[in-house]
Formats: sequence, C-alpha cells, structure tokens
Amino acid sequence: MRVLRFAPLAVIAATLGGVLVAAQQPPRPSAPAQGAAPPAMVSLQEIAAGLPADGSRWLHFGGNYSNHRHSPLTQITPDNVNRLVPQWTFQTGTLGNFQTTSLLRDNILYVTGPQNVAWALDARTGRQIWRYRRELPNGLTACCGLVNRGFGVLGDKLFMTTLDAHLLALDMKTGNIVWDVVMEDFKKGYASTIAPLVVKDKVIVGTAGGEYGCRCFIDAYDANTGKRAWRFFTIPGAGEPGNDTWSGDSWTRGGSSIWVTAAYDPELNLAYFGTGNPGPDYHSESRLGDNLYSDSVVALDVDTGKLRWHYQFTPHDVHDWDSTQVPILADLTIGGQPRKTMMWANRNGFFYTIDRTNGKVILAKPFVRVTWAKEVDANGRPVLLPGNMPDEKGSLTCPDITGGTNFYPPSYDPTQRLFFVTAREVCATYYSWKPEFTQGDRFTGGAAQRARGSEYPAYGAIRAIDPTTGDRKWEFKLPTPGSAGILTTASGLLFGGDNEGNLLALDSRSGKLLWSYQLGSNLHGTSPTTYMLDGRQHLLVPAGTTLTAWALADAKRVPPTQ
Repeated sequence: MRVLRFAPLAVIAATLGGVLVAAQQPPRPSAPAQGAAPPAMVSLQEIAAGLPADGSRWLHFGGNYSNHRHSPLTQITPDNVNRLVPQWTFQTGTLGNFQTTSLLRDNILYVTGPQNVAWALDARTGRQIWRYRRELPNGLTACCGLVNRGFGVLGDKLFMTTLDAHLLALDMKTGNIVWDVVMEDFKKGYASTIAPLVVKDKVIVGTAGGEYGCRCFIDAYDANTGKRAWRFFTIPGAGEPGNDTWSGDSWTRGGSSIWVTAAYDPELNLAYFGTGNPGPDYHSESRLGDNLYSDSVVALDVDTGKLRWHYQFTPHDVHDWDSTQVPILADLTIGGQPRKTMMWANRNGFFYTIDRTNGKVILAKPFVRVTWAKEVDANGRPVLLPGNMPDEKGSLTCPDITGGTNFYPPSYDPTQRLFFVTAREVCATYYSWKPEFTQGDRFTGGAAQRARGSEYPAYGAIRAIDPTTGDRKWEFKLPTPGSAGILTTASGLLFGGDNEGNLLALDSRSGKLLWSYQLGSNLHGTSPTTYMLDGRQHLLVPAGTTLTAWALADAKRVPPTQ
C-alpha cells in the first residue's frame, strides 16, 4: 500500500513564491533525536574571543574582529585533505548566488542568501529549521546583484541588512522579526548588503548606492531596540572638514558606499570601514578635488561614530576602485619595532600595511600590475603616471574596474605571518563622458572595456604576501581572474576557488595544489568556513545556490552528548 505524504505548509509556500512567516512553521530543535536544547544567548565575550580552539562556533563575518579568517583546527591536514567527502548539500531554491559567511552556534548554521532569504540549518544534516523570506518591493536599485553577505548576532537576535535599505533583527529560534528599521529610502537608490558588525550594544552597518548618486553613510543601532545611536556620512557635509575636496555641490551625490564588514580593535575602540568610489565613477570634471572620504579607510569611535582618522588610498578616483576590501588587523614587528597594523590589498593594485592607531602608511607596494601610479610617497599619496585619465577616446590602465582584488575576503595566518589574497591581473580601457543626474538612475559617467591581446593577458592568482615587506612569498596561478575568498587553518591549509568552479586546497606554506573538486559554480565573493561537529572537522562551502558540508571520510564521529 502506498502512503501519501503531503508537503508541509512551508514547502508549499516556498514553491508558490509566497512569503514564509516563520511562525507558520513551528521551529524545531537542531537535533531532536538527541533532545538538543534551544540556542543559548550569544554573549559579546564569545564574539570578541573569535574562533575557539574546539571549533564549536563562528560568530563574526571574519571569524574574529580582526577578520583573520584563520581557523585553529588541525584535523584536516595537507596529508589527508584529499579524503574529504560531502556530508550533505542544501539547495536554496532561490534565484541568485551566495555571497554569505554562515554563522555557527550550538550546532545550528545561520545563513543568508540572495534576495534576503535566510535560513537556520541543522549543521549535522543540512535540514532546514526555519526560513525567512523578505517581501521585497519593486524597483530595487542594488547595482551588483541581489545579494547579502551574512548575519550579525548578539543575545538571541540575528541582524540582517536588506536590499530595500532596512536593518532587521530576527529571533534566532524562530526567524520571526523582532524589529525592523528603515535606514534610507530605497527609491533614492539606497540599498544594503553588508554583514553587520556587532560591537558592545551596537549593530553597525552601512549603505550602498554609489552608482545611483547617493550620499552614503555608516549607522549604529541599539541591538535591543533598533534605535539609531549615530550616523557618519562618508562624504562631509557643507562646512565640515573635507567638504572642500568636492567641487560645487557634487558632494550631495558623491557615492562613497559601504558594503563590506569592518574590522574592530577593542583596545582602541575603533571600527575600520572601507569606503566606495566617488560618483560619477569616471567623469573627472563632475567632481574636481580629492573627494573625501571616498576610496578610504575611516576609523570610527564605536561609541560616538566620530572620525578618529582616515586614509585615502586613491584620491580623486576615476577608475571605480572602491576601497571596499576586507581590512585585516595584526600586531607585527617591522624594522625591529612592534606596530599595531592594518593590512589591505586594495582594488587599485597596491598592498598596504598601515598603522591602525593613526592611519600612517608603513609600506605600500603593488601586488598586481599597476600602470596608473609610479609609487606611494612618504606621505601616503600616490605618485601619478600620465595618460590614465578616462575620456571619450579611452585610456588604457591596469588594473581594470574590478581591480587587483575586490570584496572577496583575504586571510591572515598569525603563525606564518602571511597575508593571502585572490589577485587579478587584468587591464582595461576606460571611457568617460558627462552624465546627467536623475535621482534613482545610474550615475556613472563612463564605462570600461577589458584589454585584449598578448600584451595584456588576463589571469588570476592566489598570492601569499609578507605584510612586513610587501614581498610575495609564493603564488598559485589561476587560468582566469577569480573572485573567491580565502580560508586558512592551523594545519597549513588554504581553501579558495577559481573562476571555473573548482574548490581548491593549497599548502599555505608553499602554494602547492593538494586537492580540488568541481562544484559546478564558483565561490563568488565568499569563502569556506570550518568548524568541529561530533569530533569531526567540517568544511562548509557556499557556491552558486548550493551549500555543501565536507568532512574526512575516515574521521570517527563522536556521538553527540545528551
């Protein structure tokens, strides 16, 4: 006799494209067979501690406040990595690709996906516990994909930005909305895709929209109530220091977006955000001047939002080189002196080591082919080379608009003292023309076309850089420019990917390829994470619309405790 099984309401709603309210599907514990308790409250101490030695949690976008993306786990090694096998896969059933970093707590994964869909998943099986889907309005203007880069977490709440420029707090147990605040009007071109930075009692986020002539900003909200604590505009207003770096009223539509999570130094109480390019992107005469604080790192006091210092990587950028890369913090010995530093592989093609107490450049050295600047001088200002100003005829410059790297997360191994980055060797011909500004419409004033021919080969590489010298220790070449982030582990492994859809495992000491697997889609803008579960180290890989958990085939599973 055939037993008919009907799909639950949640599955039917998802299939029909309906909005699933978490309360329609009662939340279930992660492992009911073992009687697992609901998630405990997430403390600030846990977040600040970073990745624990036992691999039991991942509570911040970069693994720790310094964004190292370096795991202390050692079960998976260079010798056995080729014995990884899939444990489960989860398909989003949603159009668009992952760009997320999943969080882990109490063996539950918290995952955001495209179009502001989010899930809680059983880390043992990939089974959905709850699903949240935002009902997004028509007319969204997010320039570069309807993506989201991950949750923030504190207490019993998850925090997520939305494509219509809201900030949400969700209940960890159910996925229900606790509070919902409007950051700005999406009809003006604003959006938000950033994974929130959670510090003290604040959730710190930013807005995108530079391609639409927005004046962008960084906000801090009370984690309990959603009340806004402060706002920092990334373009100074009239009468404020730096406003005179914009000609006329160009500052009112100058962009300078925020869409990548900051690093945080608890001792200095500073959050370090990278800012986007000025708008219009390519037309110089529309916004003469250095255009602060575009293409910069801004160091903000997290209690007040006041600017402590800034450093501008690319003054008066006309090549769309957002400085929205992931900053990494570390204490290094340079020239025999201990320094509190920030490492930054920039879209403009230079690698920087900066003093994070004051923003002074310690070193700046190209890590890809650079033709627009001879060097960065002693004052931290690039020394420009002629012939790189876009116009209607076009000018050839390296790197291209996607840059020497981009928002894909790098990694730092504090034992080897090496910085790892996915680099791009691509050049482009840049064009510009005078644009007309209409609120809500794209406002770029130009375009770019990839350079062709044997003189300008386009390829990618994973590179290891010594942050005390800027020298390259090794590289692993990729056939085409890639866009995957990087994870390293204490066992000497580096996980990344190529543009052809391969998950790669390299020896982080030498760059030797140890293992690869064809995923069917690339890791665009995201990287694997890793954690321990029932005595087995898992590797979690988001690629395309699929999330896959891997573990060693012969690693013994330890039964979960009651």
